[in-house]
Amino acid sequence: QVQLVESGGGWVQPGGSLRLSCAASGSTDSIVGMGWHRQAPGTPRELVASITTGDATNFADSVKDRFTISRDGATNTVHLQMNLLEVEDTAIYYCNAVSWNRGDLINYWGQGTQVTVSS
Repeated sequence: QVQLVESGGGWVQPGGSLRLSCAASGSTDSIVGMGWHRQAPGTPRELVASITTGDATNFADSVKDRFTISRDGATNTVHLQMNLLEVEDTAIYYCNAVSWNRGDLINYWGQGTQVTVSS
């Protein structure tokens, strides 16, 4: 089992920045990648950014030039730096960890943190 605790959400004006953090605990040795997804009201959950334990990254096209993702292997923490935030970035952001367990990939999710971008 992997537990995820998120922090760093809040309100910001358009053009501003926020940094989300997610700390993993439990069976962290089984984690092969972590990332962030988001869900706005009435829309499906979508991938925002992800990073593997080999530091390969992937970003949604809508955030590629504005967001960065990084990880600290020593503390099992992943950070999402969000710059030039837009109203369209408003959503609940969920931390995700992918774990390799007995031949299966298992997804774990945090509780979600609200990000609101408005003037």
